[in-house]
Amino acid sequence: MSDHIAMKAVPGYFNSKPGIQVGTKMEGKVYRDEHGKIVFDENGINFLKQLGVEWVMLGHGQVPEHTAECYQELSYELGKRGLKIYRLENYNLHNMSSVTLGLPDRDEYIERYLQYIKDLGSAGIHYSTYAHMGNGIWRGDIRREVRGGATAGGLDLKAPNKSIVFGDFNWPLSHGREYSEDEIWANYEYFIKKVVPVAESSNVYIGIHPDDPPVYTMAGVPRCVFGNFEGYKKALTIANSKNIGCCLCVGCWLEGGELMGCSPEEFIRWLSERGLLFKLHVRNVTAPLSAEGGFNETFPDAGYYNIINVLKTLDEVGFDGCIMNDHLIDMVGGHYTCEAYFTAYLKGAVDAVQNHLF
Repeated sequence: MSDHIAMKAVPGYFNSKPGIQVGTKMEGKVYRDEHGKIVFDENGINFLKQLGVEWVMLGHGQVPEHTAECYQELSYELGKRGLKIYRLENYNLHNMSSVTLGLPDRDEYIERYLQYIKDLGSAGIHYSTYAHMGNGIWRGDIRREVRGGATAGGLDLKAPNKSIVFGDFNWPLSHGREYSEDEIWANYEYFIKKVVPVAESSNVYIGIHPDDPPVYTMAGVPRCVFGNFEGYKKALTIANSKNIGCCLCVGCWLEGGELMGCSPEEFIRWLSERGLLFKLHVRNVTAPLSAEGGFNETFPDAGYYNIINVLKTLDEVGFDGCIMNDHLIDMVGGHYTCEAYFTAYLKGAVDAVQNHLF
């Protein structure tokens, strides 16, 4: 693999071909054997190579230790297999309630997060996704059929039963009280002012993910910072750094609908003009949350929005970073089927867009 094209979206990375990069999640567990050697699920590795992707995202259960040395080793071993790390997640530091809500142990979490950023930089991993939701991702307590018996998550704000996807929080007050928007903003500023100098000196670019769901207060916690366009503009102005930008989850933006304050395409243009668009998650939903019955996640070609228009805008602004599929849909054949379908859809759509077939 010849990596000779410097990536503009995330400086420090190199692509083997120009234009939009389609990546995906790493497959299978990664662990150390009894001799201390890192072991990959080779079927998972081969699956990714069969899909024709170069960039992978490592997540929960795929990082044996969160140290600079381990990150370097993972990068080296995957490189030997023809794959490159775009994002390496520390699950415990991705969406920290203690930081968002200003809980007593927030400084401990912030110090751990800063060390994580330093370790990424020293391993040549120049990008990380961060979320600032306070009480995680909310969905309904059942998955609904979307097409041909496939099922996916969704949320109706009027339904009595809502559940947290990641975490252990309860409705109607996840942390025992209601928080004000002023508190959430103050906690964000406290955090980001500590992060900026470390991210800049480590050459790590942090893409902040929209709240999921956005706009609405969830279980007593306002989603005012990364829950709409105005929130993003204010938050990125506070950060005032080329290293703090956005991981745009198109699905979250579509959940908010008109209440987000602009379309996904308009937001892409705004971010791109400032060099603050680092990565995209591509997902479609059946309707915005304000609709009767709320939304359900669905196939990229089956939602209420034309995903092709999003990809065309990425091409028009010259985006050359990674896009990837988002939440999995339960399909016949399991997660491999879903990963293959979504990745093939994105690769085919990107090829068509970049060759101006639409």
